[in-house]
Amino acid sequence: MPALVDLHLHTTASDGRLAPEELVRLLVERGVTVAAITDHDSTEGLRAAILEAQRHPGFELICGIELGAVLPAEDGDVHMLGYFLDIDNSAFQSSLMTFRDGRAERARGMVENLIRVGFQIEWERVIELAQGGAIARPHIAWALVEKGYFQSVQEAFDRYLGDEGIAYVGRTKLTTEKAINMIRSVGGVPVLAHPARYVSNLEKHLPMLKREGLAGMEVYYKDYTIEEVSWLQRLSYQYDLIPCGGTDYHAMESADEMLPGTVGPPMASIKRLKSLIS
Repeated sequence: MPALVDLHLHTTASDGRLAPEELVRLLVERGVTVAAITDHDSTEGLRAAILEAQRHPGFELICGIELGAVLPAEDGDVHMLGYFLDIDNSAFQSSLMTFRDGRAERARGMVENLIRVGFQIEWERVIELAQGGAIARPHIAWALVEKGYFQSVQEAFDRYLGDEGIAYVGRTKLTTEKAINMIRSVGGVPVLAHPARYVSNLEKHLPMLKREGLAGMEVYYKDYTIEEVSWLQRLSYQYDLIPCGGTDYHAMESADEMLPGTVGPPMASIKRLKSLIS
């Protein structure tokens, strides 16, 4: 049975490969009726997506975002999704601009590291691949694939661009509390992204995240196993967190990428999210 809801999607405003309008059209074609565009540190693609969504009666677009944050006790990074945002808030947009500038500076440092170890890669090409959106590691990976150094974006990440890769450059991140408060400051609902994949010691941190204002977490996510979904369903019930999820679609055109409409939360989760809009 196709999923009618997808709450984790990316466009060319960050590291996706479809323009916002193209993504909306794909969602409609795939039978998705409620979707959230959640670009990294950016809402720049949402106005175009909203205009396109208005051309498709019965389709609902949620204004979203994905922010990076850091857990205490050196337990690593997490991503925080925000839904139903007031994207016209000037202070919010100023903060996002600062984050994107930091991403660009970090990406340039990673390109310089790659050049130092012998890769012939041009910063100008990375900028072109970003298509005016927030520059991120996938744009560097695509440039490397274009040059024939790797067969796929994932291979470039695994060997050089991942957190343990020799080209990696870190960046300043929000605490989870600040990320949650930032989302709430613009009327949004904060949700923990892909906890079964990238969150260390999840059960240790959930009580703290709940106290900080976390409202939900991704229980349904592209490649979760049945066992992982069952575990996360139990935790979402235990901590009264709204079960969310989606495909995390980037239009990478890789063999293992799940298309929108493949996996997502039940429609009841949308009703619960809306009940929390401030």
